Amino acid sequence: MADKTPKESDAPFATRIDPAKEGLSSQQMRYVKQAEMEQWKKRTQKLTTRNAVTGLLIGAAVLGIYGYTFYSFSQERIMEELDEEAKRARMEGPKTGAN
Repeated sequence: MADKTPKESDAPFATRIDPAKEGLSSQQMRYVKQAEMEQWKKRTQKLTTRNAVTGLLIGAAVLGIYGYTFYSFSQERIMEELDEEAKRARMEGPKTGAN
């Protein structure tokens, strides 16, 4: 994410620092790492939720396509059976000038 804090800010508190270049005590470094870890946990939780929702949507789409395919093939077989039955009825029926 882009750093939106100006490099030379007049505010004594909202300035970004580089922990490697600044002379921070071990307690301050521990606090910085703890704050970074909390931010990381929040981002990870959001990503996990998004990934789960995306996975469920993709899975639902795949199952829908799979189910529709089975449904359409079963309908096709029924229509073929009806066509064959009609053909047999025409063949066995009486022969007239209309046939």
